[in-house]
Amino acid sequence: MSFDYRENSITLLDAIAMGTGVMIGAGILALTGQIADLAGRLFPFAFIAGAVVTAFSAYTYVKMSNAYPSAGGIGMILQKAYGATTIAAGAALLMALSMVINESLVARTFANYLLRGLDMPRDTWMVPAIGVGVIVFAWLINVSGNRSVGWLSVLMAALKVGGITLFGAAALWAGGFSFEATGRGGETTVAAGFVASMALAILAFKGFTTITNSGAEITKPHRNVGRAIVISIAVCTLVYLLVAFAVGSSLPLDQIVEARDYALAEAAEPALGRTGFYLTVALALVATASGLIASVFAVSRMLAMLTDMKMIPHSHFGMPGVIRDHTLVYTVVIASLLTVFFDLSRIASLGAFFYLIMDILIHWGVFRNLREEVGARGWILLTAIGLDAVVLAAFAAMKWQADPSIVLIAVAGIGVVFVFEHVFLRLRPPPRHNHRHGA
Repeated sequence: MSFDYRENSITLLDAIAMGTGVMIGAGILALTGQIADLAGRLFPFAFIAGAVVTAFSAYTYVKMSNAYPSAGGIGMILQKAYGATTIAAGAALLMALSMVINESLVARTFANYLLRGLDMPRDTWMVPAIGVGVIVFAWLINVSGNRSVGWLSVLMAALKVGGITLFGAAALWAGGFSFEATGRGGETTVAAGFVASMALAILAFKGFTTITNSGAEITKPHRNVGRAIVISIAVCTLVYLLVAFAVGSSLPLDQIVEARDYALAEAAEPALGRTGFYLTVALALVATASGLIASVFAVSRMLAMLTDMKMIPHSHFGMPGVIRDHTLVYTVVIASLLTVFFDLSRIASLGAFFYLIMDILIHWGVFRNLREEVGARGWILLTAIGLDAVVLAAFAAMKWQADPSIVLIAVAGIGVVFVFEHVFLRLRPPPRHNHRHGA
């Protein structure tokens, strides 16, 4: 293949580290405050609800990845489900874009924690500048090769899972296991906000798809891809829940929401003192940087696979190297632009819209055309679709009230993606040898 993959270059431990790395980087650090803003005093339970929805969703990916491990996992699933069609190409591109959006989310989170640790203003040009800098750092690590990504992912994953777990336990102990994040608003508002907050909680778990997108390079992929997905989701669920209660035991809800871009650091100081605050900032920097490295690794490979499948256009723009090298550059350039022009809340919202639409299309395609072939149970696939649809509707309604422009941007973006793919595939139809199971 033209994108130069290396079989058996990623171990099971590497894959778990990559999955947890992306999830923890984007999840508990970047989204805790935003989830608390929507869910109110129930925000720790939003992570549990998000894990339940993710478990139904992951079932589809595990079944497909075990049957057909691929370096372009999501693209492969969609192509097998829909054939070389606009739906397959458009949904795959939405997934790739949601992963790039995640990179900009994590990059800005890195910048916010760094500036909070230095006690510097966070409403200046320094946030996007630092964010772009850490994206470039992630690119440099990735161009050094898979083993550099692998061992660094394992090291950083061990540091941040252990460190964040220690933070959560220590903060709960210091807070006397009391929960300060008492709520606001009526039951109807809290219920609607809770369902809407699940969209961001799901976004906090979507990093498991990093594993799917590296399937062809994982050792014993027919067994280890699914195992890595299940283990990484389980680990992150426990970490998220522990830390959410720790933050809630240290700060009242209004302070969590106010410190939404650096909530863990803000919760560390009253619970653990100034030293704990600085250690938490350092931990956040490690977590976000490693998450970014893993995400860049996965999305660049997915784009390379889509290119090889003739589902997206490609130009090397005079750059040397293979397609994988070019897609790395595309990834960091797009992520950098998003980091410059969007704030954390809008980046997260855009990513949630793109991901949920793609996820629904994945489940429907497998239910309609592949469930018997891969041995998937139809009721689980339909439940995953229903849960995604309810969460998407609630999230869109809440965002329409608070920030209608981001809803319009998301709808326009989704429309542009599918129109673009329709035109591209009509002008340059892919080879007919690709797997096709329906239109």
